[in-house]
Amino acid sequence: MRILLDECVDEGLRYSSIRHDCQTRRYAGLKGVTNGRLLAAAEAAGFEVLVTVDLNLPYQQNLRDRAISVVVLQAPTTNLDDLPVLMPDVQRALEALKPGDVVRIGMS
Repeated sequence: MRILLDECVDEGLRYSSIRHDCQTRRYAGLKGVTNGRLLAAAEAAGFEVLVTVDLNLPYQQNLRDRAISVVVLQAPTTNLDDLPVLMPDVQRALEALKPGDVVRIGMS
């Protein structure tokens, strides 16, 4: 599975237990692309999942009929210190995702 980390996610998260091809927007050449164009560009590049901390993205973008899914991480901060603890839940969610799905994963 090809996973794209949004710009608002610390790039170091790509090393945190995601057992898939995980790239950052900068590495994928998608840095600075706006959200509406980002989903189409990510799909065209073969990404299947966008991981973000942007809580509003699913409300701002229509994911219906999209080939890409979105995982929204919800933690006390967007710092790398707070995000890796969510990775086991992310891994489980990735196994069940279907195109166009939005999954929110957060600390209880």
